[in-house]
Amino acid sequence: MTIIDPLGDMLTRIRNAQMRRKSRVSTPGSKLRARVLDVLQSEGYIRGYASTEHADGRSEFDIELKYYEGQPVIRSIERVSKPGRRVYASVDTMPRVADGLGVTIISTPKGVMADHSAREMNVGGEVLCKIF
Repeated sequence: MTIIDPLGDMLTRIRNAQMRRKSRVSTPGSKLRARVLDVLQSEGYIRGYASTEHADGRSEFDIELKYYEGQPVIRSIERVSKPGRRVYASVDTMPRVADGLGVTIISTPKGVMADHSAREMNVGGEVLCKIF
C-alpha cells in the first residue's frame, strides 16, 4: 500500500491514538518523520520514540505519547502543507500558533525545526504542521 502523505499519516495516527488514550503508537519510518518527531520530543509534546528495523529492510517508529493529568499534551495537531498544496513562509510571514504557546514545524534549508528556532536563524521554508 502506498501512502500519499506520509507525514499527514503519522500526525493522524498520533491524533487517533490520543483520542483513544493509547500510550504508544507505531508508524512506518522515514527521515522526515524522524526529524518531525525530534522536534516534537524537544518541544515536550511526546515522551520519545524508538526505531525498529525489520528483516525486510523497512523501519518502524514506536512513539510514546505524553499525557498530563489524564489529558493529552497535544490538544490539536494539523497538517498545513499538503502534497496538493504546498505552503511556504518567510521569516516575516511565519504563522504563530495560539500567540506563541503552540509550535509550527518548518522544513528549512538548515533542517526541520520549530518556528522560534527558524526565526532565530532568520530562515523560512515549508510549513509542515501546527501543534498546540
